[in-house]
Amino acid sequence: MRTLIKNGRIITATDNYVADVLIENETVIAIGFQLEVTADKIIDATGKLLMPGGIDPHVHLDMPFMGTYSSDNYETGTRAALYGGTTTVIDFILQKQGNSLQSALEEWKGRSDNNCVGDYSFHMAVTDFNDNTKNEIKHFIEEEGITSFKTFMAYKGALMVDDRQMIGLMQEVKKYGGLINVHATNGDMIDYLIAKHKAEGKMAPLYHYLSQPEITEAEASGRFADMASYTGCPGYIVHLTCEGALNAVRNATRRNQKLFVETCIQYLILDASLYENNFEGAKWVMSPPLREKKDQETLWAGLNQGLVQVVATDHCPFMWEQKLMGKDDFSKIPNGHPAIENRMELLFSEGVNKGKITLNKYVEVTSTNAAKIFGMFPKKGTIAIGSDADIVIFDPEEKHTLSAASHHMNVDYSGYEGWEVKGKVKTVLLRGKVAIDNNQCLVDKGYGQFIKRNKVSQTI
Repeated sequence: MRTLIKNGRIITATDNYVADVLIENETVIAIGFQLEVTADKIIDATGKLLMPGGIDPHVHLDMPFMGTYSSDNYETGTRAALYGGTTTVIDFILQKQGNSLQSALEEWKGRSDNNCVGDYSFHMAVTDFNDNTKNEIKHFIEEEGITSFKTFMAYKGALMVDDRQMIGLMQEVKKYGGLINVHATNGDMIDYLIAKHKAEGKMAPLYHYLSQPEITEAEASGRFADMASYTGCPGYIVHLTCEGALNAVRNATRRNQKLFVETCIQYLILDASLYENNFEGAKWVMSPPLREKKDQETLWAGLNQGLVQVVATDHCPFMWEQKLMGKDDFSKIPNGHPAIENRMELLFSEGVNKGKITLNKYVEVTSTNAAKIFGMFPKKGTIAIGSDADIVIFDPEEKHTLSAASHHMNVDYSGYEGWEVKGKVKTVLLRGKVAIDNNQCLVDKGYGQFIKRNKVSQTI
């Protein structure tokens, strides 16, 4: 099967030019100006942008949390991702304390295998690092193709590891060429503030935000940077939100340390004033919480300074009925919000169209950097000969409005209801096959493949 995409404006992390792209089966086999070739299918992309499929390295599909599950499963979540131009996601396996990493993998595969519409991979969240867990690290990196391991510096009693476990895990992961992802917030301090607010009868969603002040993230980010520096293990801070945390990363560069940083689309464009809307603020209860306007400015600057390499989503949706579990107690509101479908269009509209980032930077932070950091490049993350034909055909001029009435995520509200964006995903190819076209999904669950990843590099 040969597909020819003609006259598109190809945008990669480094390039910007008009050309044709020839695809054979799943890969790009030729790029050139006015290619004279035969093809089974011809797509005219005149006036459109051709960009590599988005990679969202931070999603939570069908995830157990606070006695319930996130409302998007692997089928609905990866399909919604495709509608939004994201062709590959990386989800998180959560080890149960006292159990092996392998048993956690089997549990997650039970939900993901043969159910994904788009491509996917896994990070392994280590919540109980001991001698048995230590012996599993080599196998996961070298055999399973899972090369990134997440740790939590919060959620004591369920997910949190202490600094002793962190150091031990870092040393083992470094030995075999892996990387540590971290949820960097000070769990003890947050737990204290939650208990304090509840004792004072302060139960509204606003107090979720006030229980996680900027210092809790700044302190933990600095502490993680110090431990990564000591062990020499590559480190990646997930969902960084604020000036204080980014300054901890900035300070680490003064000792020539490289830390990878991810922020999420919501932290770039939403702020903590949403928590003042009584219980409606529960829609944006997530950890870390939304921050202030000054933090948005810092994050946009961080993207352009190269301190922030990735824009993800932390997509973890819950139905409104699930959010109501915390109507009388903010600490019982399931944490997370839906964005897997909105990330690419929102970042283009708010970033590229408003002159905050360039087109090349846009591709870099939505696709290429994640592919490089997590061992998928150049198979994923670019449009190049030999790469997977994961291609988004994007209309930079089309305006449309985001709404729960039209999105494809399995959640009954939108965090961006009524938001007008300029720029729309029109057609999406996944490994050479047209997956999305004319707002229809043309591939079935099971088409999505698990992507085994290579060892990571400390540089991109």
